[in-house]
Amino acid sequence: QVQLAESGGGLVQAGGSLRLSCSASGRTFSNYYMGWFRQAPGKEREFVASISRTELTYYSDSVNGRFTISRDNAKNTVYLQMNSLKAEDTAVYFCLARSRVGNWKYGSEDNYDYWGQGTQVTVSS
Repeated sequence: QVQLAESGGGLVQAGGSLRLSCSASGRTFSNYYMGWFRQAPGKEREFVASISRTELTYYSDSVNGRFTISRDNAKNTVYLQMNSLKAEDTAVYFCLARSRVGNWKYGSEDNYDYWGQGTQVTVSS
């Protein structure tokens, strides 16, 4: 069982920055595929960014160029650096992990095995 704990959310003005962190339990973190999804009020959950075991990164069109996902395997942590934040980035951000091998569809939440509780990000305009 993998436990994920997000942190770093909060209130920020438009144009500002935040860095989210997700700490994972387990001794094989380096083998996990990691992802960030978000859910805004009244909207469906959507893919934000993901990083593979070999540190290939993927982004949604809405955040590409503004957000950066990274991982520190020594700390069992994945990060989401968010710059140039917009009001439409306001959402609860969830950290996801996939431990199983096989075909990984990084943008589909069904392709992940574990979820964190989420952290609120609010961007004021």
